Amino acid sequence: MKKIMLTGDRPTGKLHVGHYVGSLRRRVELQNTGDFDDIFIMIADAQALTDNADNPEKIRQNIIEVALDYLACGLDPAKSTLFIQSQIPELCELSFYYMNLVTVSRLQRNPTVKSEIQMRNFEASIPVGFFTYPISQAADITAFKATTVPVGEDQMPMLEQTKEIVHKFNSVYGETLVDPKILLPENEACLRLPGIDGKAKMSKSLGNCIYLSEEPDEIKKKVFSMFTDPNHIRIEDPGSLEGNTVFTYLDAFCRPEYFPEFLPEYKNLDELKEHYQRGGLGDMKVKRFLNNVLQAELEPIRNRRKEWQKDIPAVYEILKTGSEKAEAVAAQTLKEVKAAMKINYFEDQALIASQIEKFAK
Repeated sequence: MKKIMLTGDRPTGKLHVGHYVGSLRRRVELQNTGDFDDIFIMIADAQALTDNADNPEKIRQNIIEVALDYLACGLDPAKSTLFIQSQIPELCELSFYYMNLVTVSRLQRNPTVKSEIQMRNFEASIPVGFFTYPISQAADITAFKATTVPVGEDQMPMLEQTKEIVHKFNSVYGETLVDPKILLPENEACLRLPGIDGKAKMSKSLGNCIYLSEEPDEIKKKVFSMFTDPNHIRIEDPGSLEGNTVFTYLDAFCRPEYFPEFLPEYKNLDELKEHYQRGGLGDMKVKRFLNNVLQAELEPIRNRRKEWQKDIPAVYEILKTGSEKAEAVAAQTLKEVKAAMKINYFEDQALIASQIEKFAK
């Protein structure tokens, strides 16, 4: 069986460091291993419209922002197919067929859907498109026969629902769809990076993000405002690591080589943590170190983005070419799905022959 990877993002704004450590950095690493036969990276504009239907211009404008962030982070159109979800009409048809395999009560139990509905205050009036988001995601994954789906921890319930749909379809119609494997970040701190305010979820709507394309001064400002240990009032006070956003970010971004460069009095992160916990290490010193780390990580991304911004037509051509390739692959899967469901009437010569024989009697 071919090894195929699929993942993507909703174009509701520029991508932030939570996207980067949660999935994007790993995508680039996996792309460059050469282990995959195909890699599909989707800009999920159709899904973004499920809760932005009254503001399509927002989605339209952010397509290019996400594409620029992809290219800036190192996704290579020669190795990965970058495409726009809405340009693949086969995905809508697959979603429609899969809807018959999922109950309303099962969708209501999906933890990701429940939390997203609560966050968007949709309790009283849930758009149907948003409610069926997990079914749409199953169509995206199965259309490309993805074997690997790298996601953040918050997307695990969505992937579990995809697997349920695959199993249900295959049990009813025969082995047709590929069962995907979930690939979580290896670094526990990257499973769900908190916002700079210490809240559990980094979110554009909450305004607690550090964006991949932000300028150095803005990154520094945000790092210096980060939530730490509220009980660590004086430098000599022992500090806690639990819930301390600065150390969570260091867990996600720090590399051994940054200590000789930016903080040579410490050998590694464990030594820095130990000093903070016993007291005698101030928050600002740790924040200055984190700022240096983030600046080193994000500067090359920001610079590559600025280069791509000089040739926007080339970026759109990459998306157009990728969407054409993606549609051809999805069309073949849809053809196989319709054959399995026995709704390929005009291509089923055996059906036509049997009807000829039936009515000739």
